[in-house]
Amino acid sequence: MKRALTSLAVAASLGLAAFSAQAQQTIKIGMILPMSGPFADYGNQISRGAKLYMQRHGDTVAGKKIELVIKDDTGIAPELTKRLAQELIGNEKVDIIAGFGLSPGALATAPLATQGKRPMVVMNAATSSITTKSPNIVRVSHTLPQLSEPMAKWAAQNGIDKVYILVADFAPGIDAETAFKKAYQAAGKQVIGEVRVPVNNLDFGAFVQRIKDAKPNGVFLFLPPGEATINFMKTWTERGLDKQGIKLLGTGDLTDDSLIEALGKPAIGTITAAHYSAAHNSPLNKEYVSAYAKEFGDKSRSNFMSVAGYDGMALIYQALKKTNGDAEVGKFIAAAKGAKWESPRGMIAIDPDTRDIVQTVYIRRTELQNGKLYNVEFDSFADQKDPGK
Repeated sequence: MKRALTSLAVAASLGLAAFSAQAQQTIKIGMILPMSGPFADYGNQISRGAKLYMQRHGDTVAGKKIELVIKDDTGIAPELTKRLAQELIGNEKVDIIAGFGLSPGALATAPLATQGKRPMVVMNAATSSITTKSPNIVRVSHTLPQLSEPMAKWAAQNGIDKVYILVADFAPGIDAETAFKKAYQAAGKQVIGEVRVPVNNLDFGAFVQRIKDAKPNGVFLFLPPGEATINFMKTWTERGLDKQGIKLLGTGDLTDDSLIEALGKPAIGTITAAHYSAAHNSPLNKEYVSAYAKEFGDKSRSNFMSVAGYDGMALIYQALKKTNGDAEVGKFIAAAKGAKWESPRGMIAIDPDTRDIVQTVYIRRTELQNGKLYNVEFDSFADQKDPGK
Protein backbone atom coordinates (compact mmCIF):
# COMPACT_ATOMS: atom_id res chain seq x y z
CA MET A 1 0.00 0.00 0.00
CA LYS A 2 2.81 2.37 0.98
CA ARG A 3 4.62 1.59 -2.30
CA ALA A 4 1.43 2.39 -4.27
CA LEU A 5 0.97 5.71 -2.48
CA THR A 6 4.60 6.58 -3.13
CA SER A 7 4.14 5.82 -6.83
CA LEU A 8 1.04 8.03 -6.94
CA ALA A 9 2.92 10.85 -5.22
CA VAL A 10 5.79 10.59 -7.71
CA ALA A 11 3.34 10.53 -10.63
CA ALA A 12 1.52 13.58 -9.25
CA SER A 13 4.84 15.36 -8.78
CA LEU A 14 5.88 14.58 -12.34
CA GLY A 15 2.48 15.71 -13.62
CA LEU A 16 2.83 19.00 -11.74
CA ALA A 17 6.32 19.45 -13.13
CA ALA A 18 5.07 18.76 -16.64
CA PHE A 19 2.25 21.28 -16.15
CA SER A 20 4.74 23.84 -14.81
CA ALA A 21 7.08 23.28 -17.78
CA GLN A 22 4.15 23.64 -20.17
CA ALA A 23 3.05 26.85 -18.44
CA GLN A 24 6.56 28.26 -18.75
CA GLN A 25 6.35 27.79 -22.50
CA THR A 26 3.44 30.25 -22.76
CA ILE A 27 3.53 34.04 -22.43
CA LYS A 28 0.08 35.31 -21.46
CA ILE A 29 -0.77 38.91 -22.40
CA GLY A 30 -3.81 40.36 -20.65
CA MET A 31 -5.34 43.08 -22.82
CA ILE A 32 -7.84 45.46 -21.19
CA LEU A 33 -9.86 47.34 -23.81
CA PRO A 34 -13.28 48.95 -24.30
CA MET A 35 -14.91 46.24 -26.40
CA SER A 36 -18.46 47.49 -25.78
CA GLY A 37 -20.14 50.82 -25.12
CA PRO A 38 -19.47 54.20 -26.76
CA PHE A 39 -15.74 53.56 -27.16
CA ALA A 40 -16.03 50.02 -28.54
CA ASP A 41 -14.30 51.01 -31.78
CA TYR A 42 -11.16 51.75 -29.75
CA GLY A 43 -11.01 48.19 -28.44
CA ASN A 44 -11.94 46.61 -31.74
CA GLN A 45 -9.24 48.52 -33.61
CA ILE A 46 -6.50 47.85 -31.06
CA SER A 47 -7.31 44.15 -30.72
CA ARG A 48 -7.51 43.76 -34.51
CA GLY A 49 -4.08 45.35 -34.91
CA ALA A 50 -2.60 43.05 -32.26
CA LYS A 51 -4.13 39.95 -33.83
CA LEU A 52 -3.02 41.00 -37.30
CA TYR A 53 0.57 41.30 -36.08
CA MET A 54 0.39 37.77 -34.69
CA GLN A 55 -1.11 36.44 -37.92
CA ARG A 56 1.71 37.98 -39.94
CA HIS A 57 4.57 37.10 -37.55
CA GLY A 58 3.41 33.88 -35.93
CA ASP A 59 2.20 33.12 -32.41
CA THR A 60 5.54 32.09 -30.94
CA VAL A 61 8.59 34.12 -30.03
CA ALA A 62 11.86 32.87 -28.55
CA GLY A 63 10.26 29.44 -28.30
CA LYS A 64 7.32 30.72 -26.23
CA LYS A 65 3.67 30.52 -27.28
CA ILE A 66 1.91 33.90 -27.16
CA GLU A 67 -1.63 33.89 -25.75
CA LEU A 68 -3.95 36.93 -25.68
CA VAL A 69 -6.55 37.25 -22.92
CA ILE A 70 -8.90 40.15 -23.73
CA LYS A 71 -11.09 41.81 -21.09
CA ASP A 72 -13.76 44.48 -21.70
CA ASP A 73 -13.66 47.57 -19.46
CA THR A 74 -16.54 49.24 -21.40
CA GLY A 75 -14.89 52.69 -21.73
CA ILE A 76 -14.33 55.37 -19.09
CA ALA A 77 -14.64 53.12 -16.04
CA PRO A 78 -11.32 53.31 -14.18
CA GLU A 79 -12.41 51.18 -11.22
CA LEU A 80 -13.48 48.40 -13.57
CA THR A 81 -10.22 48.68 -15.53
CA LYS A 82 -8.27 48.39 -12.28
CA ARG A 83 -10.32 45.40 -11.08
CA LEU A 84 -9.82 43.59 -14.39
CA ALA A 85 -6.07 44.19 -14.12
CA GLN A 86 -6.10 42.74 -10.59
CA GLU A 87 -7.92 39.64 -11.86
CA LEU A 88 -5.54 39.22 -14.79
CA ILE A 89 -2.49 39.47 -12.55
CA GLY A 90 -3.84 37.56 -9.54
CA ASN A 91 -6.11 34.91 -11.07
CA GLU A 92 -5.12 34.60 -14.73
CA LYS A 93 -1.40 34.91 -13.92
CA VAL A 94 -0.71 36.92 -17.06
CA ASP A 95 2.91 37.85 -17.75
CA ILE A 96 2.19 41.23 -19.38
CA ILE A 97 -0.77 43.63 -19.16
CA ALA A 98 -1.55 45.72 -22.23
CA GLY A 99 -4.19 47.67 -24.14
CA PHE A 100 -5.73 50.64 -22.29
CA GLY A 101 -7.90 52.56 -24.71
CA LEU A 102 -8.52 55.51 -22.38
CA SER A 103 -6.37 57.43 -19.94
CA PRO A 104 -8.50 57.16 -16.76
CA GLY A 105 -8.20 53.37 -16.83
CA ALA A 106 -4.48 53.43 -17.57
CA LEU A 107 -3.84 55.86 -14.71
CA ALA A 108 -5.90 53.74 -12.30
CA THR A 109 -3.99 50.60 -13.30
CA ALA A 110 -0.46 52.05 -13.15
CA PRO A 111 0.12 51.26 -9.43
CA LEU A 112 -0.78 47.61 -10.09
CA ALA A 113 1.96 47.36 -12.71
CA THR A 114 4.41 48.33 -9.97
CA GLN A 115 2.89 46.23 -7.18
CA GLY A 116 2.30 43.20 -9.40
CA LYS A 117 5.75 43.49 -11.05
CA ARG A 118 4.31 43.24 -14.56
CA PRO A 119 5.24 45.09 -17.76
CA MET A 120 2.37 47.35 -18.84
CA VAL A 121 2.23 48.19 -22.57
CA VAL A 122 -0.06 51.15 -23.27
CA MET A 123 -1.56 50.98 -26.76
CA ASN A 124 -3.62 54.17 -26.85
CA ALA A 125 -4.21 56.18 -23.64
CA ALA A 126 -2.56 59.50 -24.41
CA THR A 127 -2.28 61.54 -21.21
CA SER A 128 1.32 62.68 -20.99
CA SER A 129 1.96 61.65 -17.38
CA ILE A 130 1.01 57.96 -17.71
CA THR A 131 4.54 56.60 -18.10
CA THR A 132 5.65 58.53 -14.99
CA LYS A 133 3.18 56.62 -12.82
CA SER A 134 5.13 53.34 -12.88
CA PRO A 135 8.64 52.34 -14.00
CA ASN A 136 7.03 49.28 -15.59
CA ILE A 137 5.00 51.19 -18.20
CA VAL A 138 6.00 51.59 -21.84
CA ARG A 139 3.79 53.34 -24.42
CA VAL A 140 3.63 52.70 -28.18
CA SER A 141 0.84 55.10 -29.19
CA HIS A 142 1.25 58.86 -28.71
CA THR A 143 0.61 61.68 -26.28
CA LEU A 144 -1.64 64.65 -26.86
CA PRO A 145 1.18 67.19 -26.32
CA GLN A 146 3.24 65.29 -28.91
CA LEU A 147 0.57 66.07 -31.51
CA SER A 148 -0.66 69.44 -30.25
CA GLU A 149 2.68 71.22 -30.16
CA PRO A 150 3.48 70.59 -33.87
CA MET A 151 -0.08 71.65 -34.74
CA ALA A 152 0.47 74.95 -32.93
CA LYS A 153 3.82 75.52 -34.61
CA TRP A 154 2.37 74.80 -38.06
CA ALA A 155 -0.57 77.16 -37.45
CA ALA A 156 1.73 79.95 -36.29
CA GLN A 157 3.95 79.49 -39.35
CA ASN A 158 1.02 79.59 -41.75
CA GLY A 159 -0.81 82.83 -41.06
CA ILE A 160 -3.28 81.62 -38.43
CA ASP A 161 -2.79 84.26 -35.75
CA LYS A 162 -6.04 84.25 -33.71
CA VAL A 163 -7.25 80.89 -32.40
CA TYR A 164 -10.14 79.71 -30.25
CA ILE A 165 -9.54 76.46 -28.30
CA LEU A 166 -12.22 73.84 -27.51
CA VAL A 167 -11.29 70.57 -25.76
CA ALA A 168 -12.96 67.76 -23.83
CA ASP A 169 -12.61 68.33 -20.09
CA PHE A 170 -10.48 65.36 -19.06
CA ALA A 171 -6.74 64.72 -18.85
CA PRO A 172 -6.02 64.21 -22.60
CA GLY A 173 -8.04 67.31 -23.54
CA ILE A 174 -6.30 69.42 -20.92
CA ASP A 175 -2.93 68.10 -22.14
CA ALA A 176 -3.83 69.04 -25.72
CA GLU A 177 -4.99 72.53 -24.71
CA THR A 178 -1.94 73.23 -22.56
CA ALA A 179 0.61 72.12 -25.17
CA PHE A 180 -1.09 73.92 -28.06
CA LYS A 181 -1.53 77.16 -26.12
CA LYS A 182 2.07 77.19 -24.85
CA ALA A 183 3.63 76.65 -28.29
CA TYR A 184 1.19 78.97 -30.08
CA GLN A 185 1.67 81.88 -27.69
CA ALA A 186 5.44 81.33 -27.67
CA ALA A 187 5.28 82.03 -31.41
CA GLY A 188 3.66 85.41 -30.66
CA LYS A 189 0.13 84.42 -31.65
CA GLN A 190 -3.13 85.08 -29.79
CA VAL A 191 -5.60 82.71 -28.13
CA ILE A 192 -8.84 84.74 -28.16
CA GLY A 193 -11.01 82.22 -26.32
CA GLU A 194 -11.04 78.76 -24.82
CA VAL A 195 -13.61 76.35 -23.43
CA ARG A 196 -13.59 72.85 -21.92
CA VAL A 197 -16.69 70.74 -22.55
CA PRO A 198 -17.82 67.65 -20.60
CA VAL A 199 -16.19 64.53 -22.01
CA ASN A 200 -19.57 62.97 -22.85
CA ASN A 201 -21.06 66.17 -24.29
CA LEU A 202 -22.85 65.71 -27.62
CA ASP A 203 -24.58 69.12 -28.05
CA PHE A 204 -22.23 71.77 -29.42
CA GLY A 205 -24.71 74.46 -30.46
CA ALA A 206 -23.89 76.96 -27.72
CA PHE A 207 -20.16 76.35 -27.95
CA VAL A 208 -20.01 76.77 -31.73
CA GLN A 209 -22.05 79.98 -31.49
CA ARG A 210 -19.57 81.30 -28.93
CA ILE A 211 -16.74 80.55 -31.37
CA LYS A 212 -18.62 82.25 -34.21
CA ASP A 213 -19.13 85.40 -32.15
CA ALA A 214 -15.41 85.55 -31.24
CA LYS A 215 -14.41 85.70 -34.94
CA PRO A 216 -11.13 83.71 -34.82
CA ASN A 217 -9.28 82.70 -37.97
CA GLY A 218 -8.61 79.25 -36.54
CA VAL A 219 -10.12 76.81 -34.04
CA PHE A 220 -8.06 74.15 -32.27
CA LEU A 221 -10.17 71.17 -31.25
CA PHE A 222 -9.69 67.99 -29.24
CA LEU A 223 -12.59 65.60 -28.69
CA PRO A 224 -12.53 61.80 -28.32
CA PRO A 225 -13.26 60.36 -31.78
CA GLY A 226 -16.80 59.14 -32.23
CA GLU A 227 -20.25 60.65 -31.87
CA ALA A 228 -18.87 63.84 -30.34
CA THR A 229 -16.70 64.69 -33.36
CA ILE A 230 -19.53 63.79 -35.76
CA ASN A 231 -21.94 66.09 -33.90
CA PHE A 232 -19.38 68.91 -33.75
CA MET A 233 -18.81 68.77 -37.51
CA LYS A 234 -22.54 68.78 -38.14
CA THR A 235 -23.04 71.83 -35.92
CA TRP A 236 -20.01 73.55 -37.46
CA THR A 237 -21.58 73.43 -40.92
CA GLU A 238 -25.13 74.14 -39.73
CA ARG A 239 -23.91 77.38 -38.16
CA GLY A 240 -22.04 78.26 -41.35
CA LEU A 241 -18.54 78.40 -39.91
CA ASP A 242 -17.22 76.25 -42.76
CA LYS A 243 -18.02 79.12 -45.15
CA GLN A 244 -16.37 81.87 -43.08
CA GLY A 245 -12.76 80.93 -43.85
CA ILE A 246 -12.05 79.73 -40.30
CA LYS A 247 -9.42 77.00 -40.30
CA LEU A 248 -10.45 73.96 -38.30
CA LEU A 249 -7.38 72.45 -36.61
CA GLY A 250 -7.04 69.41 -34.41
CA THR A 251 -5.20 66.31 -33.39
CA GLY A 252 -5.74 63.22 -35.50
CA ASP A 253 -8.67 62.14 -33.33
CA LEU A 254 -10.81 64.77 -35.06
CA THR A 255 -10.73 63.06 -38.45
CA ASP A 256 -10.01 59.51 -37.29
CA ASP A 257 -9.66 57.16 -40.28
CA SER A 258 -12.30 54.73 -39.07
CA LEU A 259 -14.88 57.53 -38.68
CA ILE A 260 -13.93 59.93 -41.45
CA GLU A 261 -16.63 58.75 -43.86
CA ALA A 262 -19.26 59.37 -41.16
CA LEU A 263 -18.00 62.96 -40.83
CA GLY A 264 -18.69 63.44 -44.53
CA LYS A 265 -17.96 66.48 -46.68
CA PRO A 266 -17.90 68.94 -43.73
CA ALA A 267 -14.51 67.41 -42.84
CA ILE A 268 -12.91 68.42 -46.17
CA GLY A 269 -10.13 70.94 -45.60
CA THR A 270 -9.68 70.16 -41.90
CA ILE A 271 -6.02 70.33 -40.84
CA THR A 272 -4.83 67.80 -38.28
CA ALA A 273 -1.59 66.67 -36.68
CA ALA A 274 -1.17 62.95 -36.18
CA HIS A 275 1.31 60.09 -36.23
CA TYR A 276 -0.63 57.88 -38.65
CA SER A 277 -2.92 58.01 -41.66
CA ALA A 278 -4.32 55.14 -43.68
CA ALA A 279 -3.07 57.20 -46.64
CA HIS A 280 0.54 57.21 -45.38
CA ASN A 281 2.70 56.58 -48.42
CA SER A 282 5.05 53.72 -47.60
CA PRO A 283 5.27 50.13 -48.88
CA LEU A 284 4.79 48.73 -45.37
CA ASN A 285 1.66 50.80 -44.75
CA LYS A 286 0.17 49.81 -48.09
CA GLU A 287 0.72 46.17 -47.14
CA TYR A 288 -0.80 46.79 -43.72
CA VAL A 289 -3.90 48.59 -45.04
CA SER A 290 -4.45 45.83 -47.61
CA ALA A 291 -4.02 43.04 -45.03
CA TYR A 292 -6.35 44.83 -42.60
CA ALA A 293 -9.11 45.20 -45.21
CA LYS A 294 -8.67 41.60 -46.34
CA GLU A 295 -8.92 40.27 -42.80
CA PHE A 296 -11.71 42.45 -41.44
CA GLY A 297 -13.73 43.35 -44.54
CA ASP A 298 -13.20 45.55 -47.57
CA LYS A 299 -14.99 48.47 -45.92
CA SER A 300 -12.82 48.28 -42.79
CA ARG A 301 -10.14 50.94 -42.60
CA SER A 302 -7.15 50.82 -40.27
CA ASN A 303 -6.65 53.76 -37.95
CA PHE A 304 -4.05 54.97 -35.45
CA MET A 305 -5.43 52.68 -32.74
CA SER A 306 -5.13 49.55 -34.86
CA VAL A 307 -1.53 50.49 -35.67
CA ALA A 308 -0.83 50.99 -31.95
CA GLY A 309 -2.13 47.47 -31.30
CA TYR A 310 0.09 46.20 -34.12
CA ASP A 311 3.12 48.07 -32.78
CA GLY A 312 2.38 47.02 -29.22
CA MET A 313 2.81 43.41 -30.27
CA ALA A 314 5.89 44.35 -32.31
CA LEU A 315 7.48 45.80 -29.17
CA ILE A 316 6.50 42.77 -27.06
CA TYR A 317 7.99 40.39 -29.64
CA GLN A 318 11.17 42.46 -29.96
CA ALA A 319 11.66 42.67 -26.18
CA LEU A 320 11.03 38.92 -25.70
CA LYS A 321 13.54 38.10 -28.43
CA LYS A 322 16.14 40.17 -26.55
CA THR A 323 15.36 38.43 -23.24
CA ASN A 324 15.19 34.98 -24.84
CA GLY A 325 11.53 34.69 -23.89
CA ASP A 326 11.84 35.98 -20.31
CA ALA A 327 8.95 38.34 -19.42
CA GLU A 328 10.36 39.23 -15.98
CA VAL A 329 9.57 42.93 -15.64
CA GLY A 330 13.10 44.26 -15.13
CA LYS A 331 14.49 42.37 -18.10
CA PHE A 332 11.49 43.19 -20.31
CA ILE A 333 11.56 46.94 -19.63
CA ALA A 334 15.34 47.07 -20.11
CA ALA A 335 14.88 45.35 -23.48
CA ALA A 336 12.07 47.74 -24.47
CA LYS A 337 14.09 50.88 -23.75
CA GLY A 338 15.66 52.20 -26.94
CA ALA A 339 13.85 49.70 -29.18
CA LYS A 340 13.49 50.86 -32.80
CA TRP A 341 11.54 49.46 -35.71
CA GLU A 342 9.65 50.33 -38.86
CA SER A 343 5.93 50.68 -38.32
CA PRO A 344 3.13 51.29 -40.85
CA ARG A 345 3.36 54.90 -39.58
CA GLY A 346 7.10 55.16 -40.27
CA MET A 347 10.19 54.67 -38.12
CA ILE A 348 9.48 54.73 -34.38
CA ALA A 349 11.48 54.22 -31.19
CA ILE A 350 11.04 53.97 -27.43
CA ASP A 351 12.78 56.78 -25.53
CA PRO A 352 15.06 54.99 -23.03
CA ASP A 353 14.61 57.80 -20.49
CA THR A 354 10.82 58.17 -20.52
CA ARG A 355 9.71 54.80 -21.98
CA ASP A 356 7.49 56.79 -24.33
CA ILE A 357 7.21 56.77 -28.10
CA VAL A 358 9.41 58.89 -30.40
CA GLN A 359 7.96 59.35 -33.89
CA THR A 360 7.23 61.63 -36.82
CA VAL A 361 4.13 63.81 -36.47
CA TYR A 362 2.48 64.55 -39.81
CA ILE A 363 0.38 67.55 -40.76
CA ARG A 364 -2.57 66.32 -42.85
CA ARG A 365 -5.42 67.83 -44.84
CA THR A 366 -8.70 65.95 -45.22
CA GLU A 367 -9.30 65.51 -48.94
CA LEU A 368 -11.69 63.65 -51.23
CA GLN A 369 -9.81 61.09 -53.34
CA ASN A 370 -11.57 58.70 -55.70
CA GLY A 371 -14.83 59.36 -53.93
CA LYS A 372 -13.47 58.65 -50.43
CA LEU A 373 -12.17 60.89 -47.66
CA TYR A 374 -8.54 60.56 -46.57
CA ASN A 375 -6.11 62.40 -44.33
CA VAL A 376 -3.38 63.37 -46.79
CA GLU A 377 0.01 64.16 -45.25
CA PHE A 378 1.71 67.27 -46.64
CA ASP A 379 4.14 68.38 -43.91
CA SER A 380 5.92 66.72 -41.00
CA PHE A 381 7.86 67.20 -37.76
CA ALA A 382 10.43 64.41 -37.37
CA ASP A 383 11.58 62.62 -34.22
CA GLN A 384 9.01 64.12 -31.88
CA LYS A 385 9.29 63.23 -28.20
CA ASP A 386 6.55 63.99 -25.71
CA PRO A 387 7.02 67.68 -24.79
CA GLY A 388 4.79 67.19 -21.75
CA LYS A 389 7.64 65.65 -19.74
